[in-house]
Amino acid sequence: MQYWLMKSEPSEFSLDDLQRKGREPWDGVRNYQARNWFRDQMQPKDLAFFYHSNCAMPGIVGVMEILTPAYPDPTAFAPDNPHYDPKSDPAQPRWYLVDVGYVAHFPRTVSLSELRTYPALSELALLRRGNRLSVMPVAAAAWAFIMGLQAGPALPSAPLRERH
Repeated sequence: MQYWLMKSEPSEFSLDDLQRKGREPWDGVRNYQARNWFRDQMQPKDLAFFYHSNCAMPGIVGVMEILTPAYPDPTAFAPDNPHYDPKSDPAQPRWYLVDVGYVAHFPRTVSLSELRTYPALSELALLRRGNRLSVMPVAAAAWAFIMGLQAGPALPSAPLRERH
C-alpha cells in the first residue's frame, strides 16, 4: 500500500462533497509528475490525505481511498470543460485520473502551519519550498505520524478501512 496527499480547494470540491457523493473521479490534474503518479504508481486501496488548499486554514481534513487504477481523464477531451486540453487525444491520452472514495473526516484540521512545526515531517513534499503539486506521495512514516496526531476515539491511528 502507498500513501498520498491530494489537494483541492474546498470552494471547488471539498471532503464534505466527497462524503455526500461517496465516490468521485479526481479529474483536472494537469501536471506531468502527478499524471505519472496516477498512471504508474497509484493503486486501488492506496490511501490519501484530503488536503483543503487556498482557504482560510489550509490543511489535511481527512482520508480517502484510491478506488480504481488510472484511466484517461475525459475532461481533457471536452471543449466545454474548464480542464479541456486541445492537445490531448483519446487515442493517446495525455491526462489521467483515478476514482477516490470517502473514508473519514479528521476530528480537526491539521493545518499547514502545524505540519511545519514537526521535525518528523521535514521530508514531506508538501512542506518543501516552491512545491505547488496537487498530488504527492507521502512516506509511510509521515502517514503514521499524521494519523497519530488524530488518534483517539474518533479515528484510529492505523490505516482506515471503515466507510461512513
